[in-house]
Amino acid sequence: MSKSKELAKNTVIIFIGTVCTKLITFFLLPLYTAMLTTAEYGTVDLLNTIISLLSPIISLQISQGLFRHLIDSRDNEKEKKELISSSILLIIINCFIYLLLFLLISPFVNNKYKYFLAINLIFSVLCDLFLQISRGFGENKQYSIAGVITAITTIICNVLFLVSLKMKVNGMLLGTLIGYASSIIWLFFKLKLYKYISIYSFSKKSLKKLLKYSLPLVPNQLSWWVFNTSDRIIVSIIMGLSFTGLLSVSYKFSSAYIIIYNIFNLSWTESMALHINDEDVEEYFNKTFNIIFNLFFSIGIVLIAFMPIIFKIMVNDSYSYAKGLIPIAILSVICQVVVGLVSVVYVSKNDTKAIANTSILAAIVNIVVHLALIKYIGLYAAVVSTFVSYFVFAIYRTIDVSKKYLQVKFDIKKLLISTVYLIIVLLVYYCNYNYLKIIIMISSIVYLFFINKNSINFIINILKEKVKKV
Repeated sequence: MSKSKELAKNTVIIFIGTVCTKLITFFLLPLYTAMLTTAEYGTVDLLNTIISLLSPIISLQISQGLFRHLIDSRDNEKEKKELISSSILLIIINCFIYLLLFLLISPFVNNKYKYFLAINLIFSVLCDLFLQISRGFGENKQYSIAGVITAITTIICNVLFLVSLKMKVNGMLLGTLIGYASSIIWLFFKLKLYKYISIYSFSKKSLKKLLKYSLPLVPNQLSWWVFNTSDRIIVSIIMGLSFTGLLSVSYKFSSAYIIIYNIFNLSWTESMALHINDEDVEEYFNKTFNIIFNLFFSIGIVLIAFMPIIFKIMVNDSYSYAKGLIPIAILSVICQVVVGLVSVVYVSKNDTKAIANTSILAAIVNIVVHLALIKYIGLYAAVVSTFVSYFVFAIYRTIDVSKKYLQVKFDIKKLLISTVYLIIVLLVYYCNYNYLKIIIMISSIVYLFFINKNSINFIINILKEKVKKV
């Protein structure tokens, strides 16, 4: 199987499960915005923000190191057992320390949802660890099935707790917790992880190897937290929880977009790690880079063009202010796609220090721009600062990877065409001429197929081959 077909196959498998898990909050957005006020929704989002901040500190990003080293140890049962046992023991110790600190601090915290914060964080860390083990084993089907199980469980729980039992914030947090638990239980037994967990298999050498890879990713992950969630903290402090709820809704659409990309990025990372030393790696990288970048750039444009209709269907009228923020948030994630595409080279080369350094730079830009603008443009400062920082981030990493490892080459002709068309779509989005918006919607679909005709034909041919085999 060629590298491209292998990449496409793994992407499809991972897509099935990940789209269910990661996009669950997007598909449930009509339910959330109907059942929760902007302040209540802001409260849930703030708790999830804190969890995403604490998670890399508790886990030390050991799951990422485990995934990377399991790829190289797929045929060595002894080494797999040492890697998994050492990782799980570290996570258990860290969670125990975290709970002790939480119990000491909790009497001084006046928040009725604080116990959900404690428990959901631990379940989130364990769920991520088991999912990365599944990927490290090459068990992408089990990874996907776990995602489907989590999605179905979360949907059932949210409908029951929010609609039937009227549990509001408690119901939403409890549903998330049960979703994590279902994934953990499934993977533990299906992957037979009990065979790989033993106190006697703990290895200092394996743990050091894992931490050498994962520790530089902690500041990197914290930098991503700055990108994705610090805006909400700043807004909640300066403007209030209601505005946090509006900002959260505006990010849901760009988040859904980047989640779709991240599904591809999971298999892209694995593919580059397996083939980084091939002679034709630069050719393979740039071919894939431009196909995926052009595809997601055009998808972003289509999403902006159709947003007036999508927003009206998906979101309650009380959140209408958020509509103006969405295109800028989508521009940010277009830049994030570039960051993700080039960053796999760092991962493949085990250069996690470079990942951390570039992330910290962009995170600082994000905070400085946000604080400088919030007085003048209010809530728009959050999305503008995120766009500026991702733009800087994309340029920096592209140049850095080109200097160190392989030359990143954009398809300049398609990039210019897409940029000009994007400007037109943005101008129409912020005007009040509905006829122009309809024309843009239609033309954006034509543009999508025109700019991606080669990659679309490639995907269709792969699907035809799969149908023939069935």
